[in-house]
Amino acid sequence: MRDISLHILDIAQNSLAANASLVEISVEETSDYIEVTIKDNGKGMSEEELKKVTDPFYTTRKTRKVGLGLSLFKQNVELTNGSFSIESKPNVGTVVNAKFNRHSIDCLPLGDLLETFITLIILNPDTDFVFKHKSPVKDYQLDTRELKTVLNEIKINEIPVINWIREDYNG
Repeated sequence: MRDISLHILDIAQNSLAANASLVEISVEETSDYIEVTIKDNGKGMSEEELKKVTDPFYTTRKTRKVGLGLSLFKQNVELTNGSFSIESKPNVGTVVNAKFNRHSIDCLPLGDLLETFITLIILNPDTDFVFKHKSPVKDYQLDTRELKTVLNEIKINEIPVINWIREDYNG
C-alpha cells in the first residue's frame, strides 16, 4: 500500500465483508504519530481466527488463498516502531488500532482521507459510517446516520451530497 488511507479503505472493506452495518473510522494526527482506529459491528472473529488474522497465508475467503490486508497494515505500522492491535468478538464486531510513529523514515504518508471516506459512502450507501479526523489544524466528524436523517428521501451517494461532504470537510 502506498499510503495509510488505502490501508483504511482495505480494512473498511473487511468490515463490510463481515456484514457490518456500522463502520467507525477515526484518524488522529499529532506531530509524533498518526493513530487509526476502525471499529465495526460485523460478525467478529473467534479467538482462533484472531490469532491467525495477521498471517498473510490465512484467509476466510474462498476466492484466494492469501489475505494480505491486515498483515501488510501491521507490518507497515511495525516498521515505524508503532503499535498495532486487533480486538474482536463473535457477533459483536472488530476493532483494529494502528499507531504509526511519524518520526520514522518508514512512516507512510496519510494519503487522501476525504476521497477514502467518499469512496466508502458512494459504494456502500446503505452502510452507516462515522468518520473522525483530528489533527492540529482539523477536527472533523461526519456521521452518515445523522446526514441520512436530514436528507430524508435523497440518497447519500448522490453527487450534490458528495460535493457538500467535500466542501464541509475542506471547511
